[in-house]
Amino acid sequence: MDVQRKRQVRLFVALGAALLLATGLIYTSFNASSEARQPSELTDAVPGKSYEMTGKVVKGSLEETKDGIKFSVKDRDGSGQPLPVIYSGVVPDPFREGREIVLTGTVENGVFVGEKDTLVTKCPSKFSEKKNQ
Repeated sequence: MDVQRKRQVRLFVALGAALLLATGLIYTSFNASSEARQPSELTDAVPGKSYEMTGKVVKGSLEETKDGIKFSVKDRDGSGQPLPVIYSGVVPDPFREGREIVLTGTVENGVFVGEKDTLVTKCPSKFSEKKNQ
């Protein structure tokens, strides 16, 4: 086999391997992502299955416990029934009642049990329109 032919074979093998790796990466990135659900969408959650929940912390529901915190979360627009949450782990500084959160965990007996250190607080954007008062 001449030198030119060997180079072409190596090039096609390398391009084929790169294409396979890129396809695998794209497949796993789309497959691994999950859309965050709101509390009203978790009423029929499968026990033991992990979910990512997003919503607003209900005012007056925050309670500190010896193991962490307990609070309730409603849908982001404030509608729906509140879902009780139990969480232990690092609590972000901007976490407070009325703020939007994202939390990973499972639903057990109607209570969302957050995984340790997965609580993220969404801060209000300084770029959003201000409401007229």
